[in-house]
Amino acid sequence: MPLNRGDMQLVIITGMSGAGKTQAVRCLEDLGFFCVDNLPPTLVPRFAELFGARDGDIDKVALVMDIRGGRFFKGLFEALSYLDAQGFRYEILYLEASDESLVRRFKETRRKHPLSPQGRILDGIIEERSHLEEVRGRASKIIDTSELSTQQLREQITELYGDLRDHRLVITLMSFGFKHGIPLDADLVMDVRFLPNPHYVESLKPLTGQEPEVQDYVMNSPVTKTFLTKFLDMLSFLIPFYIQEGKSQLVVAVGCTGGQHRSVTLANKISEMLGQDGQYRVLVQHRDLSRVAGSPG
Repeated sequence: MPLNRGDMQLVIITGMSGAGKTQAVRCLEDLGFFCVDNLPPTLVPRFAELFGARDGDIDKVALVMDIRGGRFFKGLFEALSYLDAQGFRYEILYLEASDESLVRRFKETRRKHPLSPQGRILDGIIEERSHLEEVRGRASKIIDTSELSTQQLREQITELYGDLRDHRLVITLMSFGFKHGIPLDADLVMDVRFLPNPHYVESLKPLTGQEPEVQDYVMNSPVTKTFLTKFLDMLSFLIPFYIQEGKSQLVVAVGCTGGQHRSVTLANKISEMLGQDGQYRVLVQHRDLSRVAGSPG
């Protein structure tokens, strides 16, 4: 019998040129998705009807639509309105990266930016980011690939789409260092630089928040215990409302100075406590932990 439209898993991949959409769609293909790259949005209604009418042999579809579509890309929101009206269940995966990362990638691959084929790469990036601002606001999931390797991106994609039967909210606890910038894909940002800093303890300075000695130093502070109780209480209040609004992924960024000690400790602890009852899928990512140990924080 034909596949129910609400049962088909449809992922629309979009975002910045050079942010990793090709790697993302290859990973989804490995996960069993039928994938189409650079599909003009005007063809989405016909495409959706075609697969919605099949006998259930294809129930996972990923479509890449981005600025390469030129004037056709402007029809994306009309296509999304059609999917909504026809009862198709879909989500938008948006990939982005910092200007610096994108410029570096374009230079390394010697590619031209699609919006600035004869001019400066940065000009094209700035123009594209402006064009995609509204699309980003509609995204179900946002991944900042600035500091991710290809393997790390694949791991995140697999975590998000590897088991389509699991529809729990995915909460990513990300530690980071303010000195390296705030994560672009963060939904909530918490500054924990007010907590006792292991950087100023000689024996702890070269270690990280992955080490028991650092964890004990941070967690044994009364200030840390009080903060943790209050922050978890706030998350318990907010999360049901995010779910009610249809959010499928929440990125909670916890930052200290260098992203080595306090933020790592707290991200691990918060993720552990949020994941205790299995109500949410909880992931941990330490963005700046691979940087030189010994940085303040």
